[in-house]
Amino acid sequence: MALPTPTVLPAAARRPWIVRWWYDPVQRRRAIIATVLGLLYGSGLAYGSWTRVCAAERCPSIMRLQPGNERHAQLQTSKVYAADGRLISELGIELRTVLPLDQIPAHVRQAFIAVEDKRFYTHNGIDYWRILGALKANILTLHYTQGFSTITMQLARNVFPERLGREKKLARKLREARVAVELERNFSKDTILELYLNQISLGPNVFGVEAASQVFFGKSARDLNVAEAATLAALPKAPGNYNPRTHPDRAVLRRNAVLNLMRDQGFLSPEDAEFWKAYPLVLTTRRTNYGDVAPYFVEWLRSSFLEPRFGRDLYEKGLRIYTTLDLDMQEAAEQALESQLDEIESGVYSNGKFEGTSYRQYLEQGRATGDEQTPYAQYLQGALLALDAKTGNILAMVGGRDFVDSKWNHVTQSVRPPGSTFKPFVYSAAIRAGHPVTEMLDDTPLNPPVIQPDSSLWQPKDYDDTTLGLIPMRQSLYLSRNLSTIKLGMALGEQTVVGEARRFGITTPLPPYPSIHIGSREVKPIELVAAYTAFANNGTRVEPIGIQRIEDRQGNILYQSTVKREQVLDPEHNWLMLDMMRDVMRCQPGSGPHRCGTAAGAVGGLKIPMAGKTGTTDDYTDAWFVGFTPEIVTGIWVGYDYQKRIMNNAGGGRIVAPAWTKFMRDVYERRPSPGDWARPDALVTREVDWSNGFLATPFCPLEVRRWEWFYPGTEPTQVCQVHSPFGVGVTP
Repeated sequence: MALPTPTVLPAAARRPWIVRWWYDPVQRRRAIIATVLGLLYGSGLAYGSWTRVCAAERCPSIMRLQPGNERHAQLQTSKVYAADGRLISELGIELRTVLPLDQIPAHVRQAFIAVEDKRFYTHNGIDYWRILGALKANILTLHYTQGFSTITMQLARNVFPERLGREKKLARKLREARVAVELERNFSKDTILELYLNQISLGPNVFGVEAASQVFFGKSARDLNVAEAATLAALPKAPGNYNPRTHPDRAVLRRNAVLNLMRDQGFLSPEDAEFWKAYPLVLTTRRTNYGDVAPYFVEWLRSSFLEPRFGRDLYEKGLRIYTTLDLDMQEAAEQALESQLDEIESGVYSNGKFEGTSYRQYLEQGRATGDEQTPYAQYLQGALLALDAKTGNILAMVGGRDFVDSKWNHVTQSVRPPGSTFKPFVYSAAIRAGHPVTEMLDDTPLNPPVIQPDSSLWQPKDYDDTTLGLIPMRQSLYLSRNLSTIKLGMALGEQTVVGEARRFGITTPLPPYPSIHIGSREVKPIELVAAYTAFANNGTRVEPIGIQRIEDRQGNILYQSTVKREQVLDPEHNWLMLDMMRDVMRCQPGSGPHRCGTAAGAVGGLKIPMAGKTGTTDDYTDAWFVGFTPEIVTGIWVGYDYQKRIMNNAGGGRIVAPAWTKFMRDVYERRPSPGDWARPDALVTREVDWSNGFLATPFCPLEVRRWEWFYPGTEPTQVCQVHSPFGVGVTP
C-alpha cells in the first residue's frame, strides 16, 4: 500500500506567525496606525497629566526659596549659648542650622550624591534611567520596592510637605517632578544641593547635616570625616532604622554600603573605602537634646522673655541667644545640690533615718505618668541660684531636682517663707537708723505676747528654747536669735522693716505684723538672692540678668542687656552689715556655746572672703542658706513642694550650708580667691565691753573686750560702769 505524499507548505507559511503578520501589508498598516494612535493617545494623556497635575495651584510656588525671601527662608532653630559660647540648647520646631555649601566638605556632598542621586549633576530634575530601573524592580517584585526620586525631587517634597504630601501615589510623584523641573530651571545645581543638605530629615526633629552632625558626633559638619559623612548619608532612606544611637549595627552596615557606592562612583579609592569601613562608630556623649543642659534656666528664659518678645520667630528664624550662664558653675551647682539632697535622704543628718520618700525610692517605684502627675513632687526638693555680685549675671540656676518629672522652677516661680534669711533687712534698717553693732538687745520672751490679727496670742521662741538676756546686735544676728530680732523690729516699726525689704527688691506682700521680722511671709527666691548682692557689692543691688545679647542669623544685634544697679546702702553702713554677716561664717575668739555663727561649722576649711545668713522656718518646713563672696552670691533652698516637715533639727546652717560649701570649693578650685572687701576709711573704731556695750576699760575682763567699728557719731561715749573701780561712767 502506497504511503500518502506529505504536503509541503510554502516557505512563507513556515515563518513564525508574528513575522507572517508583519509581512501582511494590511495587518502591518493596521499595526502602524494602532501604534501611532496609541502613542498619540499616551503622549496626550501624559502631557495632560503633566500640565493638569499642578492645575488650581496644586503645586507650590518655588518663590519661597528665592534668595532674600526671609519670610519663606528655611526654618532654623534658635541657639542658646553659655557665656563662653558653648551651645547649651536649641529652641525650634525643626532642629536645623543652615550651612553654606562651601562650608560643607566635599566628601559629605559626595556621600549623599553617591547613595541618593549619582546622576545629580547630569539630569534636569528627573532621572529617566532611574525610572526605568525602578519600574523593572517593581514589576518583578509585584509591589512598590524602589523609588526613583532624585535629590531635587526630595528637596521639593521636604520643602513643601504640606502641598505635595508623602503618600505613594502617581499624582504626588508627578507633582514632585514638576516642582523639581521648576527648581532646576531657576536654581543652579550647587544651590539645590545646598538647600537639600540643609533640609533633609536625618532623625527625630533633626534636619540638615549640621544639626545631625552636632547631635550624633558633637561637632560641626565642617569637621566630619568620611566614615561619619557616610553614616549621615545612610539616614535619609530610613532615619529610624539606621539611627546610630538606637541601631548602631544597622547604621554601620548601611554606612559601609554607602562607602562601597562612593568607591564604585570614583569618590574613594578601594584602599580608602576599606580603611573607612573599618573605622569605629564613635558617637558624642555630650548632652545635646533640649532640656538636658540647665533646663530650668533655659525654660525660664524661653517662657518669661524670649517667646513674649519674639513669638514664632524664636522657633523659626535661627536667633542666637548668648546667655550669662557659666557651664562649669552650672555643673558644680547641680552636683553640689544633688549630693547634699542625697545625703539628707540617706540619713546622714538624722541618725540613719529619713522620714519621707527619697528621690531614689520614687524613681524605683516608677515616675508618675498621665493622670498620676501633679504640680507637686513627692520627694525632697532643692533649688540654687548663683549671681555675679557686680553685674547680676546668672551664673548657675538649678530650679528643681528633676526637670522631666517637674518643670516647676523653685527659683523663679515659688514663693516660700525665708525664715531667718529675712533678718538682715531688719538689721539693715537698724544700722541705717543709727543703731551701733554693739547695741544691747533683749533676748527674752515677749511680755506680753503679741496679739495676732485673728486675736490669737503669738509667743515665739528660739530653736533651742533658751534665752540669752542682753546680747550685742552683732551676736543677735550671727546667732540668728528670734526674740531679740523681733523686739528690734518692733522698736523700728513694721512699716520701716517692710520699706527696707522693698529697697532691697522684695516685691511679695509683707503685712506689717511682728512675725515678718523673722521671715514668716513668703518671698521669691530669685528676689531674695538678688537682694543679697547689695551686701556683697558695697551697698549696690543689681537685678538678675540671664541674657547678654540676642542676634539674628546674620549677626545683627536685636537685644543687648544692660546692668541695672541701685544703691540701697551707703558703703559705710553696708560694711557694718557685711562684717556682722561674716560672723555667721566664723567663730569669735574665746570659748563658750555662743561664739560661733550658725554656718561656721559647715564652711570650715574654706579660705576665701565670705559672708551669709542661714534660714529655717517653723517646724523645719524650709531650710535656706544665702552666702556670698566679693564676686558671687549664691542662695540655696531645701524643702518639699507641699509645706511638709523635712526632719527634726533641719536648720539651714546644718543641712543647706554644706551644699554652698561644696559649690564654692568646686568654683574656687578653678579660679583665684577674690580680694577681701575694702573697709571705708570713714568708719571709726573703739574697744568696747561686749557684755554691756560701753567703752572698755583696763578693768574689763579680756574675754569681753573687743574692738568694734562704728559709723561716725554712733560710737559709745561712756566707759564701762560695771567693771570701773569707781562704779560710775565718765565721758572721755
